[in-house]
Amino acid sequence: MEAVLGQVEQLPALLAVSRSALVRDWDSLTLDRALEWARYFQHLHERFRARPQLREALARRLRRSQPCPLLGFPALGRCPQLLGLALLENRALPPAACRRLLRSLLQPPGAGPGSDPRGLPLLARRKAAARLLAVPRRAPGPEPQLQAEARLLLSRLRQEERGAGEAAGHLRWRSGALEEQQVGEAAGQLRWLSGALELLPQPRAFGVVAAALALLKQGPGAEQAGDGDQDGSGSPDGYQESAAGDGCTAGLLLSWLLGNQERFSAFCLGLPGSHLAFLAGHYSQLSRSYLGLLTGWGRHLHYDPLQGRWVKSCLDKAELSWEELRERFICLCQGSALLKEQTQAALELLRTQDGDFKVRGLSVWADLLMEV
Repeated sequence: MEAVLGQVEQLPALLAVSRSALVRDWDSLTLDRALEWARYFQHLHERFRARPQLREALARRLRRSQPCPLLGFPALGRCPQLLGLALLENRALPPAACRRLLRSLLQPPGAGPGSDPRGLPLLARRKAAARLLAVPRRAPGPEPQLQAEARLLLSRLRQEERGAGEAAGHLRWRSGALEEQQVGEAAGQLRWLSGALELLPQPRAFGVVAAALALLKQGPGAEQAGDGDQDGSGSPDGYQESAAGDGCTAGLLLSWLLGNQERFSAFCLGLPGSHLAFLAGHYSQLSRSYLGLLTGWGRHLHYDPLQGRWVKSCLDKAELSWEELRERFICLCQGSALLKEQTQAALELLRTQDGDFKVRGLSVWADLLMEV
């Protein structure tokens, strides 16, 4: 067992190498060995998942072998996917090894012509298509590759939710057990989402989440455009189930985004004001948090009478300049009627709390109201 634990300890190193420039020296034989290790780790997951003590021992060894506990025991079962996606995204991988990787992913060992089209082969086809079709376009909005990655994320979250729904169906005779099961499944999905997004560079992860939230508001089935795994249901019940599923998926994404103030602040700083206004107009949770964030940033501005304008009073805390803050509020007021009303009401309340001045230079909120 100690030998197995030592082997499992090498999984983070394998994934780290697959994302590094070292793969430029890989040939087809080296790639095959890496994929064999990935399938071996997947086999260990299948073998030990029903044995709690051994499963926990493997999880402890994984946590000990990496600086951040991103990988747990479930990562062993997804190791071929994790390795395959890391290599597909690595431009240093030689063309011959890349072709070999695509063939291995599209037709893994033991998969016959009648195998399930879902799972790893479908994932590889989508990722390859996203790479090949990521060409510039004139229409505004997220780039094609970002939209493709957002659709992949939504598709995987839908699969997780369907699995949770099937598991909950077996517990309907016990309401307490059902509630406990649903809470546990939601926590598990959030952990999976956090681990998946933390594997991406932060700006990219924020772009994928923003694109996914936008896709969920573009109409039924927009997030599945181009996929071949839709159920094709056109019934009202099917539409209601899809809408409910979209709400759960959006709630999961918002929980990850709003669950950490520093993360949400970085998300808002990295996105254009117009994009944030679109999302705030569709998600009330996000609009409230976004207005609160803008309020906090505005409080770090003070009026400089010599310059005749608002300036940052504390450079390490004031994230936005006066011009940037004004642009953000203007975008909010150009959104939906409800969002405009909420934004103006928030500014009027802040102005009243400052003394209800209507002269420039006395209250940043009064000046913003004059501008917007």
